[in-house]
Amino acid sequence: MNVSVERATPEDAEALLRAQVRAFEHDAVMYPGVEVGGPPGYDSLESMLEKIKNDDTYKIVYEGEIVGGIVVFGKGDGHYHLDLIYLDPEYHGMGIGTQAMVFLDRTYDAVKWTLDTPLYAVRNHHFYEKFGYVKVGEEEEEGTGLILIAYEKSQA
Repeated sequence: MNVSVERATPEDAEALLRAQVRAFEHDAVMYPGVEVGGPPGYDSLESMLEKIKNDDTYKIVYEGEIVGGIVVFGKGDGHYHLDLIYLDPEYHGMGIGTQAMVFLDRTYDAVKWTLDTPLYAVRNHHFYEKFGYVKVGEEEEEGTGLILIAYEKSQA
C-alpha cells in the first residue's frame, strides 16, 4: 500500500476540503440522528487555506491521491493538540489512518498529545484508544450542545 503523509500546500486545499467534507458528513450516515455537518469551517475553502498557512497541516496521500488530512497545533513544552484527522470514508478500514497516527508519533517529539471528538463518534473513540489515548473529560461545546470527549496521551 502506497501511503504518505506530507506537508500540505495551498495547491492542496481543494482536494483536502473535498476529503474533509466527505469525512465529516459521513458521520450522519454512521450515527443515526446526527445532522450533516462538522466543526466550524469544515466546508470552507478559506478556512482550509488559513489552516495550511497557520498550522501544521498535512495531506494523507494514497496511490497519488489526497484522501485525508491532519491538523496539529503546538501548545508549547512538548504538548501538541491533534485538532483534526480525517479520511475520506471510501478509504476507511484500509490501515491508512493507522499509518497517519504512526507518522505523528514519529514526526513530533511530544511529551503530551491532546484531542477531542464528539461523544456520538464511538468509532473515533476506539481508534484513538488503540493508540494509547485516554479519556480525561467531556465538555459541552458552547452554543451547539455537542458533547466533546477530551483525550490525552502522555509519552513515556
